[in-house]
Amino acid sequence: MTSLSIKGTARLFGDDINTDYIISSRRKRESLDPAVLKNYLFETIAPEFAASVRAGDVLVAGKNFGCGSAMEVAVTAVIGAGIRIVLARSFARTYFRNAVNNGLYPIECDTSRIAEGYGLQIDFGPRILVRCVPDGHEIEAAPIPYDILKILDAGGLVPYLRQHSTL
Repeated sequence: MTSLSIKGTARLFGDDINTDYIISSRRKRESLDPAVLKNYLFETIAPEFAASVRAGDVLVAGKNFGCGSAMEVAVTAVIGAGIRIVLARSFARTYFRNAVNNGLYPIECDTSRIAEGYGLQIDFGPRILVRCVPDGHEIEAAPIPYDILKILDAGGLVPYLRQHSTL
């Protein structure tokens, strides 16, 4: 992986954000189009969020982000809004895997000092560092295994397999 730096604005949520909070399961019956789903992000817990989210924003949460059902649409909707990174203290295993498969960077780190609206810079290199622009503090994130980073850098599992297929 080459060095990569991504900047964005923190959009803050708490602990135990389940997949139905991210996108209601009834919405996947209406559409699977990310451009449609983004309009319903967090509609039950933050109705104003979908109208205020901007491409490049960074979701920041506490522990157990993406718990609940294994619906992949909870990742699809986040990506549809132009979000590339979720920072959380921990992720539900299924959400983490769905994120990787779809090219959404799930980064585990201490999020306790990050506030809503903070400017963030996430640097990928030998270590993953999260820099908070307002006060300059740095947070070292949990490492992501090299093979998973290669999948994320490719944009997800399907693009990765297309790039590395021997067929």
